[in-house]
Amino acid sequence: MNFNHFDESGHAIMVDVSAKQPTLRTAIAEAEVRLSPNLLAAIKTGGVAKGDVLGVARLAGIMAAKRTPDLIPLSHPLAIHNVTVDFEINEPAALVKAICTVRAYERTGVEMEAMAGAALAALTIYDMCKGSDKSITIGEIKLLFKEGGKSGVYRRDAEPGA
Repeated sequence: MNFNHFDESGHAIMVDVSAKQPTLRTAIAEAEVRLSPNLLAAIKTGGVAKGDVLGVARLAGIMAAKRTPDLIPLSHPLAIHNVTVDFEINEPAALVKAICTVRAYERTGVEMEAMAGAALAALTIYDMCKGSDKSITIGEIKLLFKEGGKSGVYRRDAEPGA
């Protein structure tokens, strides 16, 4: 298997994408946060002591997507054109999914930006709620969709066994 983040001597390198043509890139990722039913109810009604949990988590996710090259050493700085962070609440499972969508007209993909955004939104939910319940868990962080570039379209739901 060829790893393009290493040179022939095995040293970590940033991949040279300067010869690639920019295309519209989109990526969607999610992170799952499991909470107690009581804490989920408090989040929904604004009853958490630190304030608007999902509002702050949304801003954290957007900021994380924009700052990905500062967090992941070999990521390229990108001119991101759009970042959204939305939340799906599953009350019976006491689960919140933070879903981050990133778009850019660039030479390389935006998957890491979407995953960083979803992950930081989830971590912020934990941070905002840890005073009420430290048993919160952050589960799967995963890429749901990507398009743009030569590798084409990826959909997790189209993956065998997904």
